[in-house]
Amino acid sequence: MKGLVRRTRSYERGVQLLMVNQFTINLGFFMLMPYLAAHLSGTLGLAGWLVGFVLGVRNFSQQGMFLVGGTLADRYGYKPLIVAGCVLRTVGFATLALADSPPALIAASAATGFAGALFNPAVRAYLAADAGERRVEAFALFNVYYQAGVLLGPLVGMALTGLDFRITCLTSAGIFALLSVVQIRALPARHGADGKDGGGGGGGGGGEDGGSASVPAQWRSVLANRPFLLFSAAMIGSYVLTFQVYLALPLEVRRVSGHGEFGTATVALLFAVSGLATILFQTRVTAWCAARVEPGRALTRGVAVMGGAFLPLLAATAVPLPDGGIARWALAAVPPALAALLLALGTMIAYPFEMDTIVRLAGDRLVATHYGLYNTICGIGITLGNLLTGAALDAAREAGVSALPWFTLFALGVSCAAALAALHRTGRLAAPATHDGATPGATSAAAPATG
Repeated sequence: MKGLVRRTRSYERGVQLLMVNQFTINLGFFMLMPYLAAHLSGTLGLAGWLVGFVLGVRNFSQQGMFLVGGTLADRYGYKPLIVAGCVLRTVGFATLALADSPPALIAASAATGFAGALFNPAVRAYLAADAGERRVEAFALFNVYYQAGVLLGPLVGMALTGLDFRITCLTSAGIFALLSVVQIRALPARHGADGKDGGGGGGGGGGEDGGSASVPAQWRSVLANRPFLLFSAAMIGSYVLTFQVYLALPLEVRRVSGHGEFGTATVALLFAVSGLATILFQTRVTAWCAARVEPGRALTRGVAVMGGAFLPLLAATAVPLPDGGIARWALAAVPPALAALLLALGTMIAYPFEMDTIVRLAGDRLVATHYGLYNTICGIGITLGNLLTGAALDAAREAGVSALPWFTLFALGVSCAAALAALHRTGRLAAPATHDGATPGATSAAAPATG
């Protein structure tokens, strides 16, 4: 903990505040969202299709609007979008506590999703701008705070929801209201290198800036960035793989162990393994990789590890399913837990370099817009990937071929790692050259993490 505090304090005030903000954002979000479906279907008695629609609206209004949020952040500055997102989420969560009609619930769900689309690209672009040459280390530290909020949020939410889900909603709304006030008062204003104040990190490339160019011009500029689009496409699979902690792994635990208390505890173990591993080892893994491996190779190895995470599950399919007892419990718990741990390790290796690569491929221009489009592309990929994963799980169950989904996910990881390796080998992951031959922001990725 002392090392975490020391590393955090080594950054400027804006970065320090963003770290703490991200922990608090995830705390407030994850103390509510895991229990929302039960509230809608149980307390309010909504039909299953309507519950799915409300949750789907929230996901679409976030994933589908990331590009809009990033564009606005590049035009008007990062701080206004961060504050606006927190204010909107305050309103959305408070409405979820008070509303019981479908139209109000749908509107509240859309507001909470759009709030994330507003502040997520802005937060990451702000962090990249202020961290400067320490971007990789900063994103590693950011992931520690991120995962700590993910880990603690459901525990706090469980205690509050045991009293009343509305208390959970109002508490979460209060957290975001407090965040809004703190950021209005304490977060320094910041634009990117192409913004109106010209501040915040790195030299910019030429061309139209985010403050003066039209929105279509901004989007054309980003869509013309072919290396960035190729990188985004190559990384889609990594997001599909990491999402299986929420989809395929819990379903496998339930399939082997049943739906009793042991299955519930094992699913909780998956999240604990992933979160605690990141909190304890993220900065060390990043420091080791940054000192020894080129960014492109680190990305490739990280995604390869994610694909390899499904080998324990693939191997387990060769073991006959025990009738019960300790052997069955072990088969239900150990392979999924190993998979969750390896997914966490792969993410620890790749994530800081992934975030840094987006900045480098953007040439330090329209960084938030690039983050926004990147998140939208990966969000669409997650949706399609989950549909295919679900189809593979169904096909495996019907055909009696339990190895099918795990082999498919392993092959996906290998394919994405091969695509990243090809991009690195051909120089497409390097920063674009400016008119004078310089490469903006090119020094940060290979610098060893400090502190």
